[in-house]
Amino acid sequence: MSSTTAFEKARADDRAALVGYLPAGYPDVAGGIDALRVLVDAGCDIIEIGLPYSDPVMDGPTIQAAAQAALEGGVRTSDVLRTVEAVAATGTPTLVMTYWNPVERYGVPRFAADLANAGGSGLITPDLTPDSAPEWIAAADEHGLDKVFLVAPSSTDERIAMTTAACRGFVYATAVMGVTGARATTSDLAGPLVARAKRLRPAGADLPVGVGLGVSNGDQAAEIAAKDGIGADGVIVGSAFVRTLLDHADDRAAGLRALRALTEDIAAGVRRG
Repeated sequence: MSSTTAFEKARADDRAALVGYLPAGYPDVAGGIDALRVLVDAGCDIIEIGLPYSDPVMDGPTIQAAAQAALEGGVRTSDVLRTVEAVAATGTPTLVMTYWNPVERYGVPRFAADLANAGGSGLITPDLTPDSAPEWIAAADEHGLDKVFLVAPSSTDERIAMTTAACRGFVYATAVMGVTGARATTSDLAGPLVARAKRLRPAGADLPVGVGLGVSNGDQAAEIAAKDGIGADGVIVGSAFVRTLLDHADDRAAGLRALRALTEDIAAGVRRG
């Protein structure tokens, strides 16, 4: 199921969609699946599953710590695909967010086929640009997978136009210059970036714009989702969810309860926005 379906449903409800991220394999494969199912149950419309990687240059310390723990626990690409299958079975669009090297090593056509067979919706590729992605674009098109590329405040209008034209599902607007991480305030770069992405996307395509901005609570989510605020079509949350699990590493049940409470708070913020 394409993530487009979730955005259309949210739009019909006159709200933004909530996109939740956690890495596969943390605290272990089964525990990661449990946590992702909590995100679904507590209000996430779309799920991003991180593929742990040894050189996560764009991730902040929170996601790095969880990904490293997953790698030390022996997680493999096959475990990521198994996680996708378990989460996609809930009926929630489920994408993999990954650096490009693991996909290339696995084999691009093989990865696309296995992801589709697992029920995955597509890939978010933070270090792959459309002009460097002909093999992935061909494989994704063959299997009907979403192609989610990133734009940033530093992107030129030309790059934003090219990137949005290559996307399917949504475009990921990373509105903070720097690595990932929860933040106390939203960025004043987000609104202009969302407006540019919407203005420069292909005419008539109505491609949703999701914003990753270090959201850590419902009030921030409401600001990003508000039509008279930043006006994003999707609010993307990752580090705050990962931090919640890290903070309860010694008590998984407590971690899942805290994760549910945070997700419900952010989901409520998205809806009131």
